[in-house]
Amino acid sequence: MPNATARALVRLLPWTSADGKPCFLVGDGTGYVSRIADRMEADQLSSAADLIDEACQVLDARTWTPGELHLLAVELTASLADVRRVAESRGGRLAALGHDVPDDADGDGPRLPAEAFG
Repeated sequence: MPNATARALVRLLPWTSADGKPCFLVGDGTGYVSRIADRMEADQLSSAADLIDEACQVLDARTWTPGELHLLAVELTASLADVRRVAESRGGRLAALGHDVPDDADGDGPRLPAEAFG
């Protein structure tokens, strides 16, 4: 019999179905699929960090070709989509556990000054 204190949570997984639809897992977050999802999220975040470093090097060199910039934009877009999915998944789990998660849907969140973009 399952532990009565364990809460079943719905988790957005870091992958999609074959037809591109979101995949969800219902559970307490301790099972095999949860551990696979945790590892995949960690890999996606690590890849994003590596890609940011690569992007900085390419842009700092100021010797890029249009093809290199296009490839960089494609890779950054894919990575950003992965990172957004991880953030949505983790935010959803925090909210389900009763933690305050700010809703910034109005777009009035923190802003960087224009100088931050070079």
